[in-house]
Amino acid sequence: MRLLSLVSTIIAIFIHPAVSTPQPNIVIIMADDMGYSDIGCYGSEIDTPNLDRLAENGLRFTQFYNTSRCCPTRASLLTGLYSHQAGIGHMVGDYGIPSYRGFLTEDSVTIAEVLKGAGYATFMSGKWHVGEERPHWPIDRGFDQAYGLISGAMNYFDLRLGKKKGAIRNYADNAKRIVPHGEGFYTTDVFSDRAVAMLDSVEGNQPFFLYLPYNAPHWPLHAPEEAIQKYEGKYMKGWSDLRQKRLAKMREIGVIDSDWKVSEPDEEVADWDSLSKEKKIEMDRKMAVYAAQIDLMDKGIGRVMTKIDKLGRMDNTLILFLADNGGCHEGGEFGGNFREDLTGPIGSVDSYHSYGRSWANASNTPFRMYKHWVHEGGIASPLVAHWPAVIQEGGKITDEVSHLIDLMATCVDIADTEYPKTYNGSAIERLEGKSLAPVFRGEDREGHEALFWEHSGNRAVRKGDWKLVSMDSGNWELYNLKVDRTELEDLSEKEPDVAKELKELYRKWSEKVGALTIEEIKVVRREQRKTE
Repeated sequence: MRLLSLVSTIIAIFIHPAVSTPQPNIVIIMADDMGYSDIGCYGSEIDTPNLDRLAENGLRFTQFYNTSRCCPTRASLLTGLYSHQAGIGHMVGDYGIPSYRGFLTEDSVTIAEVLKGAGYATFMSGKWHVGEERPHWPIDRGFDQAYGLISGAMNYFDLRLGKKKGAIRNYADNAKRIVPHGEGFYTTDVFSDRAVAMLDSVEGNQPFFLYLPYNAPHWPLHAPEEAIQKYEGKYMKGWSDLRQKRLAKMREIGVIDSDWKVSEPDEEVADWDSLSKEKKIEMDRKMAVYAAQIDLMDKGIGRVMTKIDKLGRMDNTLILFLADNGGCHEGGEFGGNFREDLTGPIGSVDSYHSYGRSWANASNTPFRMYKHWVHEGGIASPLVAHWPAVIQEGGKITDEVSHLIDLMATCVDIADTEYPKTYNGSAIERLEGKSLAPVFRGEDREGHEALFWEHSGNRAVRKGDWKLVSMDSGNWELYNLKVDRTELEDLSEKEPDVAKELKELYRKWSEKVGALTIEEIKVVRREQRKTE
C-alpha cells in the first residue's frame, strides 16, 4: 500500500506540477507636501479619479504615518528604518554625527538594493532628496534607471529659475547632471512619462519595482494655465468653508470618526471674511494652482496605471500611494513669494509662491498643525493600497496603525526574499518595520509595541491608542487617539502614569537611534570643532 501511495504521489507531481506564484510587481507613489484630505477618496473636492479608482478597488488606511518632513520620510520609506538610523535625522546637511549625515549611510540598505538582489528591475522617477552628491544618488543605491530631482524645491517649468537667484538644483538622468527646461517641460508630466518609459524597458516576465516620488504639490505653485482655470473661482468662499465641506465628506465616506471633535484653526490662520476682494482673488488663485498640481499628478498616475494594464501586469502589481508629510505652512498665513524678482502671474514660470498656513489648515482637515510638527496634522498620511490578486474586496477602509518603516518589510515579505544582515561589506541596521501583507489579505497582523517621531525637536511616541507629543522640545501632551485623534484634550495631568511610561519609551528610543535636539546637535558640533 505504501509503495502504491508513493507511486501515485510521484505520478501526481508530474501530471500536476506545482505552480509557483510569480513575484508581484511593486509601485510606490508619493506626493510631496500634500495634506491628509487633499485627494478625493480622503475627502477632497480636487479631481483625482485615478487615485479614487485605486481606492475603490483597493484598501485605504486611516492611521498610516510619515515622519513630518521630506528628507526623513524618504529615508525611512526607502530603508525600513527610523530616519536617524539611516543617517538623515534632519535634512541633507552633514553635521558629522552618525544620525545626522544628510545622506543614506552604509549601514542601511534600500528597497531597490534588496529587490534588485531578488531579481527585480528597479526604477525611480521623481524627487530623491536623500543624498546630494555621488556616491549617494539613486543610481548608487540600487536603481537600474533613475531620473529626476536630486535636491529639494525647484521651478516646475525651468530648473534654471531655482529657489534663489542663480541656485540651480541638482537634477540627474542616471549618473549625469542635467538642467531640464524649455517649451512644454513640466516636472510632474515628465516624471510620469519617464516612469512609463522605464516600464516599457522591462524584459519578459521580470518583476519590477517602481518608486515614483512626485514633487507635486510642493511649492512653488506651478501649473499650466489651462489646468489652473479648471479650479480658479472655486475657492472664493475661503479656507474655513472648504474645511467644513471636506469634514462632512470625510465623515460620510468613513475616513474619520464622526464623533471626533474638530480642531479650531490656530491663531495664525487668517479670517477670510476680513480680507479685501483683491486678497480673496489672490488666495483663490493660489489654491486653484495647488489643486491643479494634484490634478495633474493624478493624471500622470493614470498614465502609469494604463501602462501597467497594457503590460498585462495590473493583477499582480501592488500599488501604494502616500504623502511625505502634512500640508505645508511655510510662507506664513497667506503664503510667501520666495523669488521676489519673479513677478509673473501666480502659477507661471516667472513666479515662486507657496499657498500658506491658512490653506494648509484645510489640507490637514480635521487635524492640528502642519509639516515639521509631529502632531497628527504633520504626520498623518493617506495610504491607498491596490493589488487585485490579493485585495479581494475593494473599497474597504482599515484603521491598522502603520508607518513608513513598514514598507520595506512589506516589500521583503511579498517578494519572498530576505532583508540582509550585511550589504557590500557593511553590517546593516536591524529592520524596524512589520509587513502589511496580512492586512492586504484581510488577516490579523502583529502590530508595533510603539512608534516614534523626532524632527527639529518636535517629538512623539504612540503606544496603542495613547500618544505623547511635544512641540520643539516643549511640554509633553498626552492624548487618547481612539476618542481624540484631533488632539484637543491633553490628559497628561489626569494620566501621569501613562505619560511617564511613554516618556521612558521615548528616552530609550532616542538613545538607540541617536535622535538629538537642536541644542544637543550644536553642543556636539562645538566639541567637534575643538578637536579639528
